[in-house]
Amino acid sequence: MKFRVPQSALPGFQITPMLDVVFLLLCFFVATSVYSQWENEISVRLPSAVSGETPDRLPGEIVVNVDAAGAIRVNGRELSREELGTRLRALAASFPGQPIVLRVDRAARYEHLVAVMDECRANDVWNLSFAVQGPESGDGAAPAPDPENR
Repeated sequence: MKFRVPQSALPGFQITPMLDVVFLLLCFFVATSVYSQWENEISVRLPSAVSGETPDRLPGEIVVNVDAAGAIRVNGRELSREELGTRLRALAASFPGQPIVLRVDRAARYEHLVAVMDECRANDVWNLSFAVQGPESGDGAAPAPDPENR
């Protein structure tokens, strides 16, 4: 009796695992783009600064928006000062040194900024930065610094 010896077939290109990886990456990027848009939901007019520079975005940074009326928003949800404190406390307990970006409207009263900073300090959040926009000028050039006004 003669048995046939099976010929070894060349391995083929498996597309199913590649499609799985592509769809997972697509889901990841869609979810990430949604979270990055939350900080711009609120119309906050930032103050301008000549010395402001665009920093590298840090992974996982939290953006706290304060509008002109003093309303505090995080991830598109309006929070009271107590709710902000509760969230900051949980954040500091889980992730010490978590970066927080404060976007405060230029027309907001100073007391609203101090209230948010006070909540951060009370809940052991110390890694704060402030968002500003570039200098405003009609021709797009930065105004020259005034040596008399330092």
